[in-house]
Amino acid sequence: MTILVVAEHNHVSLHPSTLNAVAAARAVGSDIHVLVAGHQCQSVAQAAAQVEGVAKVLVADAPAYAHQLAENLSALVVSMASAYGHILTPATTTGKNFLPRVAALLDVNQISEISKVVSPDTFERPIYAGNAIATVQSSDKIKVITVRSTAFDPVAATGGSAAIENVAGAGDSGLAAFVGEELAKSERPELTAAKIVVSGGRGMGNGDNFKILYALADKLGAAVGASRAAVDAGFVPNDMQVGQTGKVVAPQLYVAVGISGAIQHLAGMKDSKVIVAINKDAEAPIFQVADYGLVADLFEAVPAMEKLV
Repeated sequence: MTILVVAEHNHVSLHPSTLNAVAAARAVGSDIHVLVAGHQCQSVAQAAAQVEGVAKVLVADAPAYAHQLAENLSALVVSMASAYGHILTPATTTGKNFLPRVAALLDVNQISEISKVVSPDTFERPIYAGNAIATVQSSDKIKVITVRSTAFDPVAATGGSAAIENVAGAGDSGLAAFVGEELAKSERPELTAAKIVVSGGRGMGNGDNFKILYALADKLGAAVGASRAAVDAGFVPNDMQVGQTGKVVAPQLYVAVGISGAIQHLAGMKDSKVIVAINKDAEAPIFQVADYGLVADLFEAVPAMEKLV
């Protein structure tokens, strides 16, 4: 049957993770439809129509979807579900928020954060902080799946010419209301989409010392992340956390500074193409996954690196 990919977006542009989810859908096979649910989101629909491999874009443009409330978005997806054999979305905050509700309403199991498609009904997903891979086979009529975007190379954002079709939304469920939001603002790249990430750990000592990472990141055009230990210590806000309970990243270059390498952190960055570790402890676990390791005092090494860039 046809596959439905629920797009991740900000009502203006398509999030790159959607391209990874479409790649996973292509591995499953069959025609791919993309659902764009939002408010005043026609530019997103047009971008989705250009994505390689997409046959049709369905647009539900209504105020009820302006804030991606799980109650409203899940009702919309459920109303369309009978026409599809698979429903996929990126394993982002939004995807993790509404898709479990979809699975519950359809009375099927959700398969979370797949990293490989073995066959249309069989998938691989990491468990135990990525230390083991589970192969999961589903007999459900509709497979409800979140996709770990770092595990799939994105399809091309251009080259497609899908038809765009408006669909009637399910409206406001009345079960929840949007109150407000506080968004972190930064001139640096968004953490999950950055090609270079510089992250600091407990070894940074305090939040003020992160300024040496910011200086290096600005020279590299990089995003700045942190380990859970650094976040829990109050050095930086939790939206910077990389790891099993934070954000999963897979940049071209990941620089781990003062990070010991707990398995929970490794689960969020081990798919990075090149990993550079700086730590004064030569026995730190991070060196086991690093492509390049520097045993040195980070307060001397990082400023020296920044001067060389």
